Amino acid sequence: MAVELVPKVYWVGAVDWTLRDFHGYLTEAGTTYNAYLILDEHITLIDTVKKEFVPEMLARVAELVDPEKISYIVSNHVEMDHSGGLPETIARVRPEKVFCSPMGKAGLSRHYKKDWPFVEVKTGSEVSTGRYTLAFLETPMLHWPDSMMTYLKEEKLLFSSDAFGAHLASSERFDDQLPDYPPDYLHQLKKYYANILMPFGTLITQLFEKVAKLGLEFNIIAPDHGLIYRRPAPVLEAYQRWAAGTVEKKALVIFDTMWHSTEMLAEALTQGLMDAGVEAQMHHLRRSHYSDIITEVLEAGLLLLGSPTLNNGIFPSMGEFLTYLKGLRPRNKAAAAFGSYGWSGEAVKLINQELQAMKLKVVHEGFQCKYIPDPEELAAARALGEKLAREQLRT
Repeated sequence: MAVELVPKVYWVGAVDWTLRDFHGYLTEAGTTYNAYLILDEHITLIDTVKKEFVPEMLARVAELVDPEKISYIVSNHVEMDHSGGLPETIARVRPEKVFCSPMGKAGLSRHYKKDWPFVEVKTGSEVSTGRYTLAFLETPMLHWPDSMMTYLKEEKLLFSSDAFGAHLASSERFDDQLPDYPPDYLHQLKKYYANILMPFGTLITQLFEKVAKLGLEFNIIAPDHGLIYRRPAPVLEAYQRWAAGTVEKKALVIFDTMWHSTEMLAEALTQGLMDAGVEAQMHHLRRSHYSDIITEVLEAGLLLLGSPTLNNGIFPSMGEFLTYLKGLRPRNKAAAAFGSYGWSGEAVKLINQELQAMKLKVVHEGFQCKYIPDPEELAAARALGEKLAREQLRT
């Protein structure tokens, strides 16, 4: 059913209980596609939903009003989980106007090749729906060039598009209705930020500066995925911290192994990190999903990456992970490589090259051993883990 946020403003989105993959990351808790309806002189729909969920969205709209009475549609973001429902919705509704950013118009025109009644809006543009006023805020590259947000001035309600979202299918719509919020939900929020928005930290910081300059205040934040925040302070504080690249006294040992030799080194390094008293985690690349590892990378200050040498190169799973990591452009992290080899031993050097290309702080030339590590090598790896933790995490 439709859910009221403030007088005459409703959630009319869809819940995707079975989604398990989004942009290549694991969505173990499903997701929502949030759309919002404003019942006013000009009935306005804020965003749509993924194409296959249009009937669910329109059924919720129909609980409140005949969908054909919608006058305005606002498209905050071109990505198809929000705009995929536009063709069917516009064909039925025939709105007077479709509001979007200039880049949004270009993107929607390219995607759907339709001559819709576009109205381009920019930061500072406003439109009246009757009793309410919508103000628009362009947010390019958060996380597409077309992205924007819509602000309901009278209620201090921000329709934030993909920013501040999280992938969670739930029968509850608001943060204060979920019994275990914030700890469990904060994990989903963090996972979403780490896997989608991590590269844009500088832009997010600039967004907060722009919001402060404009004097905007938020009583409610309504993103396009996950819960609606009636207590927005925790999510705003988390975004400011993550955007600044703040790290904790936490180290990750990320590795794959062929015959357990690299795994033995990983265990020794992890024990050394624990000896130093820091939070340590060990992640096997074929037993942990990349997106879950990246969630932990976000706030980690030290990364130790391990791979055996295979065919004079990096083990395939490590190569894939490094490609994924590089695209997310992590900041403010120390890193080092380790591994085992049989006769050539290129993996450690190649990992270090990738770390340097990411502009991470490479703090060791690399630790490796030939074939199975002996007790002395394991002791040296443990000592190295402790040393790096104390030096790089200031314990």
